[in-house]
Amino acid sequence: MNEEKIHINLTSAEIASLWTSYMNDSMTTCILEFMLKHIEDPEIKPVIQYAYDISYNHVNKLHTIFEHDKFAVPNGFTEQDVNMNAPWLFTDTFSLSYVNHMAKVGMLTYSGFTSMSTREDIRGYFTDALSETAKLYNLTSDIALKKGLNSRPPYIQVPKETDYVDNKKYLSGLNPFSEKRPLNSVEISHLYQNITTNAVGVKLCLAFAQTSPTKEVQDFMLRGKEVSKKHIKIFVDVLLDNDIEAAQVPNVGVSDSTTQTFSDKLIMFHMSLIMSAGIGNYATAAAASQRSDLMVNYERLSLEVARLAKSGADIMITNNWLEQPPGSINRDKLAKNKMES
Repeated sequence: MNEEKIHINLTSAEIASLWTSYMNDSMTTCILEFMLKHIEDPEIKPVIQYAYDISYNHVNKLHTIFEHDKFAVPNGFTEQDVNMNAPWLFTDTFSLSYVNHMAKVGMLTYSGFTSMSTREDIRGYFTDALSETAKLYNLTSDIALKKGLNSRPPYIQVPKETDYVDNKKYLSGLNPFSEKRPLNSVEISHLYQNITTNAVGVKLCLAFAQTSPTKEVQDFMLRGKEVSKKHIKIFVDVLLDNDIEAAQVPNVGVSDSTTQTFSDKLIMFHMSLIMSAGIGNYATAAAASQRSDLMVNYERLSLEVARLAKSGADIMITNNWLEQPPGSINRDKLAKNKMES
């Protein structure tokens, strides 16, 4: 006798992961569709098309999951959030760097979503998404290296022998009268990573500031640009103080278009995503760094980004742009309403 397959309800973690994925992919689809209309480079365009296809297919798959689980589809972002008739805003090379950066964010995000999911089909969805995003990262990295657009992290000597930390001073770094030990490879890699991610942030803030018609959004984006530039300088200076040349980030930029290209709702959401990823990067770097001055730096800079993110969220709430994630029921409010009715 055939038994009906038991329906397993989504957990709170799965609901959060699916909702966030839909918001991110619906936003990414808008941006990539605009890029595809203008990109001319025959090597870059196919990989941007692949990125668009991934996001577009994700949106459709998520719709199917939502329908199956009677999950209200988020509003997200649609064709109304992008002006396809606007002049070309980005350069082809920036489009490649942008997709490469977002693929890095996506790999971290999807690995987290996979680890938080328990239902077989949801784990399968996020596992496939992680695999696709890893392929996208490799494709964009290969093309960037071929075109000389991808700077490599700094080189150091390969270790010839193993060693152990034999002095507690290894963890110090805050005393201005004490000489700081040289950076280790883990610390160098995180400093470089945070330089490159902030460089992308600078370009996005410029593009969004010059095309937004709203003064408070323009001001917010310009603040974001200055914060990113300040953080880049701090990280570069740490490397230079250790006689490590900070690899130059390619000068890939944006056009001089001032025509509104994306809705304010979309660009504010995008910056909140970028800032959340940045805070996560800083937290990871702080945990991995063993020199105390680096840990304090990351914590201090994280707080600065968090303050900026809060002001951005305030703007979104004021303008009714901030879509609310699914939440638990307020039982006290429910009971109170019942008694009053």
